[in-house]
Amino acid sequence: MESGHSEDSNKTNEIKHEHSDWRNYRSSSSNLQKNDNTPVAGELRKRDGNGTAIGLALFALLIALSGAALGGFAFYRSMNQPTVISAASPDGYYTGNSIEFEETSVAAIAGKVTPAVVSIVSESYRSSYYGMGSIAQSAGTGMIVSSDGYVITNKHVVEGSRNIKIITDSGETYSDVKLLGTDPLNDVAYLKITDASNLPTVNLGDSKTISVGQPVLAIGNALGAYQNSVTQGIIGGTGRSVEAGDSSGKNIEYLTDMLQTDAAINPGNSGGPLVNAAGEVIGINTATSTSAEGLGFAIPISAVKGMLKRIVDDGKAERAYLGLSYTTITAEVAKTYKLPVKQGAYVHSETSTGRANDAIVKGGPADKAGIKNDDIITKIGNIEVGRAGSISTLVGEYKVGDTIQITLLRDGKEQTINVTLEAYADDYDYR
Repeated sequence: MESGHSEDSNKTNEIKHEHSDWRNYRSSSSNLQKNDNTPVAGELRKRDGNGTAIGLALFALLIALSGAALGGFAFYRSMNQPTVISAASPDGYYTGNSIEFEETSVAAIAGKVTPAVVSIVSESYRSSYYGMGSIAQSAGTGMIVSSDGYVITNKHVVEGSRNIKIITDSGETYSDVKLLGTDPLNDVAYLKITDASNLPTVNLGDSKTISVGQPVLAIGNALGAYQNSVTQGIIGGTGRSVEAGDSSGKNIEYLTDMLQTDAAINPGNSGGPLVNAAGEVIGINTATSTSAEGLGFAIPISAVKGMLKRIVDDGKAERAYLGLSYTTITAEVAKTYKLPVKQGAYVHSETSTGRANDAIVKGGPADKAGIKNDDIITKIGNIEVGRAGSISTLVGEYKVGDTIQITLLRDGKEQTINVTLEAYADDYDYR
């Protein structure tokens, strides 16, 4: 049972988390179908004394065989040509998440994305018991999201760094790199290369329309040594909760609403893109399991779009914030709390002993809009909560100051409430 999600911290109540380690870095062709319509020549009938008729018959036969050969060649070409699939989500709008890899497309997609994938080398100072210290260097991955040098990566890649360098796929090194801010609720950092221009960029996709089983590529600086390595796999699950920490078991962070993939996320891949078959970034590679093979996790890209837009448009590293605690509704949760729906977010908080807490942040956006304890939030805008992501991820697509419409159930009746999002702050008065 997944419970206790809260925007005020990345902690959860009574969740059994899958353990992963996000800092301990380690290193068909198409089949031709049988063409049942291939022409077959019948037996020629000889007409005595009529050589002209036989000649005409032979000529007609040659034309027929030529046509069959050309038709067969065209059929072979059609079966082996990559197909561009026009796909739409259940809501009717285009999404690259429904496109499948073709035989020749993986290399083309990797070639399209890798110019905008960068290696990030950071330096941090480590002190010792004797008043002496040393400089520690670590490597990770990032992606360029604007031609003038905005870059996103994982927070743990650059946290505590004194100096940050960015090395592009073409080998160019940028030493004047600023850390603009980090997401207080997620493992994401935003960087800016000073005075950059005309840089290649990735194309951000839509993680709300991801399907389990769809093919993906993971790209990153494997082992901190093999720049822009590419691995292929599928989406193994969505909405995962993981407990991530370093190899010492310290610096634990609780990450929710993660994408699970079996595309190998190697040490050093942290901060790199998870890409769909349309070449769009749908996730940020973040964690890999130390206890299972082929089990990696990525942050949905929709969760970073709002803060990125706030930074680029307004120059402020602020995350949009709703201000409530909630429990993701599953069939088990619905049964436990006797809820009328099996999907959505239950505005509810309780201690480990089962005593109810106030789930609404006093003075926060949800409080001001009139959202109450025990409300069931079913939609953010026109997007269903749970099916397309958690509240935190869906709100993360908006920036501070945006007004969103929330659909909720209260006492069995549906209603809509408009909420103006504010910037997350550590000094809210939690009751």
